[in-house]
Parts: sequence; C-alpha cells; structure tokens
Amino acid sequence: MKAVILAAGEGMRLRPLTASEPKVMIPVANRPIIEYVVDALVKNDISDIVMVVGYRKERIMSHFQDGRKFGAKIEYVVQEKQLGNGHALNCARDRVSGDFLVLAGDNIVDSKAVGDLIASGTSPCALVVESENPSKYGVVTIEKGSIRGVVEKPQNLVSNIILTGLYCLQNSIFDVIERSIADGEYGLSYAVSSALGDHPVIPVFSDGMWIDAVYPWDLLELNAAALEDANVRTAGKIEKHVTTMGPVGIGEETIIRAGTTIYGPVLIGEGCDIGPNVTIFPSTSIGDNVTIDPYTMIKNSILMSNTSIAAHSYLSHCVLGYGVKGRSHLMAAGAEAYMNVADEFFKVPHIGSIVGEDTELGTGVIVEPGTIVGAGCKISSGAKITRNLPNRSLVT
Repeated sequence: MKAVILAAGEGMRLRPLTASEPKVMIPVANRPIIEYVVDALVKNDISDIVMVVGYRKERIMSHFQDGRKFGAKIEYVVQEKQLGNGHALNCARDRVSGDFLVLAGDNIVDSKAVGDLIASGTSPCALVVESENPSKYGVVTIEKGSIRGVVEKPQNLVSNIILTGLYCLQNSIFDVIERSIADGEYGLSYAVSSALGDHPVIPVFSDGMWIDAVYPWDLLELNAAALEDANVRTAGKIEKHVTTMGPVGIGEETIIRAGTTIYGPVLIGEGCDIGPNVTIFPSTSIGDNVTIDPYTMIKNSILMSNTSIAAHSYLSHCVLGYGVKGRSHLMAAGAEAYMNVADEFFKVPHIGSIVGEDTELGTGVIVEPGTIVGAGCKISSGAKITRNLPNRSLVT
C-alpha cells in the first residue's frame, strides 16, 4: 500500500515562522513536523510514499531526498498552485492505485494512530477524534457505524467529532475530487462528503496521538507532546555543578556550563553553548548552534537553530525562529493574551511571543504576551513591543 503525504501549503496562520520554509518543516522537538508522519508510516511497514509539495518545496526535498535515510522510498509531485488539499491529492492521481493512505504533513501522528487506521481493514475509512474546538475542522455526524455527513468549520455545534485528514481511500475518490473542483470546491473533506452516498466512509477512532498545528500556540502543544516521547541521549560536555532532572537530551559538541539547571523533558541540539547559571524548564526544545548566556531563564519554548539569547533574559511560552538574536535583559513572558492571527483575534490561555527568523532585539527589550514579531526585524534597545510587527520592521 502506498501513502500520500500532503505537504504543499505555506501555513499562512503560522507566519512569520514560514517565511523561508513550509509549515511541515517547522521543527518540534528538533525534528520537522512531517518527519513524525514519515516515521509513523515506516513503523507500520508503509515505506512507499508520495509527497505532494509546493511552497518552498526544495526544503522538503533536500531534507528527505529519496527517503532512504528514513527507511522509505519517497517520490515527489508538485502542486504548482496551492488551491486546497483535495486539489493537492489530485496531483498524485497517477502515482497511486487501489487502496492508499492519505495523511497531512502538518500533523504530529504516531504509529498507533496510523496502525489503527490500517487495522480497520476497510476502505474508505477516516481517522476521527473528539475535539474541544470542532469549529476549526470538518465535523462529522455518525449513524450506524458510518459517517453520514461532514460540515466544514461549522459556526454552530453539530458534533465534537472531527476529521483528522488521515484516510484510507480508493481510486474512485479522484473522480469525485474532479467533480468537486469543477464545482469550485478544492478541499478533500468536501470530496469525501460528496462521496458518502455511493461510498460509505467508516470512522476509525484511536487512542494514538494526533495533534494538529493550525496556529502558533499549537506548536508549543506539539513540542510538549513530542518531547514526552523523544528518545534522549546525552553527549557534548557537561561541566561540574550542572543539575539535570528528568529526560534531558544534549547534542554533540554542546557545552552546558556550571551552575545550569535543566528540568526535563528538554532537548538541546548540537554545537550549543548554555550558561553558566542558566535555568531551563520543561517542554523546551533548543536547536543547533544556540547560545544562551548567564542568568537566563527559559520555560516551555522553542528556540530554533542559530539563535542567541544574552544574559539576564526571560522567555516563557515563546517560539523563536532561526537566527534570532536577543541582547541582554530580553523579557518575553507568557500569560493569557489575545492574539491577532490573519486578522482574527483569539484568546489564548498562556502564550509568550512569536519571533520570526533573523530578527534582532536590543538590550532591555520587552515583548508583550501574544505579540508576533515578523522576520528580519531590528528592534532598538529599551523598546516595548505591544502589537504585531510585519517582516523587516525597524523599531527605534
């Protein structure tokens, strides 16, 4: 059986983190999101994979290449214009036959969830889960063991059971997709809904892991979940008087300096220089070649590779893109906040700041909770950032 991974989209609601790479390549627990999908398939002996790529496709293709390093055989199909996941799947029409799996490349999914879908032994079928926020998804109604209807992003409560984007489908779905596209509907859930009359779709429940990344704060949930299951190993150099508690992974050529305390689960990449006297709290992942100077405290955050945080700084519930440079006394605390994402406002229970790649923050900068700072910004010392900043902003 082949699997098709849909990985063509940008992830507009995750801007500016997708400024130079697609959503599926954003790292959680120091691995691209899509790598968890590939791993879940390979653990279920599904190694023949078609990836549908589009936005910044070179980043995906250079990472996976032919898939051999990941125990898979990967081929690529390009969706030239990102029109929707139904249209994306249709681009792979000539690469699959019979029954095949479809997965979204921007979800973290484990081998059990994929295994339960395969083990159902029926096609077509769809992995479904109960959701606290069903209005963000395709919501299903179920009668007599089959999906009877799909309502896309309903305003009123229809059900709390949603489609996850994981399916086992048959070749006949492509004719339905073609008709849906002709009607101006490019989503896969619309095609699945249209096919229900002729091809009943069986819902498959699983207690395996499935977490979606739609908004920036979702990345922190993904990161925490991935760290719980991460295989950690300790390398590099750990000086005397360093305290670690719980699972802490430390990469090659990383130095953890004296007086540093790390409460796992925490993952630190290769070539980092941490401390002395730094405190890192759980659910934090730190990429490669990251520098964190003395008396800095970091909680429940993602720091991508090549970032540097100077002394006496505090970060909580933050996501920092590649190459962010923060000078001393940077304050980016986490708290309940309203966030403006793609011109919509959301009340988020606990969030810090989202900072795009290559942004530079001067000494004593304060970034208010829920603030999104674009890529390539330059923020002068002493500034207080209280609203979102577009890419390449200059704050003096």
